[in-house]
Amino acid sequence: MGYLAVIVAALGCFAMGAVWYMSLSRPWMRAAQIDVGEDGRPANSGSAVPFIISGITALFVAGMMRHILVMGGIDGVGKSALAGLGVGLFFIAPWTAMNYAYAARPRELTLIDGGYAILGPTITGLILGLF
Repeated sequence: MGYLAVIVAALGCFAMGAVWYMSLSRPWMRAAQIDVGEDGRPANSGSAVPFIISGITALFVAGMMRHILVMGGIDGVGKSALAGLGVGLFFIAPWTAMNYAYAARPRELTLIDGGYAILGPTITGLILGLF
């Protein structure tokens, strides 16, 4: 059941990311300084590499989160979602903010990517808590 939980949680996180970035695509592209074609889409949007990397990393995060939840004796939807929120809010988002500060990236980009860094693990934890 563990492998299935990790795969479903990774798919849920990936889907939430798709909704997040589709909803915020224009401000994200502006903040990330993505070159945009005449059609309003990123100039290099034909590559599948970012989606493949995103899927693989979602699997890594879901797998490690499951390990943390099991080792910590954390079970149930609420506790697992809260653990995911903690991972995003206190590990991933601050690390993203630190890297973006050194790279002098726009604050808006930090907020958009940091928001996903918080919501993604929360959704992952919520789904893992269902199993």
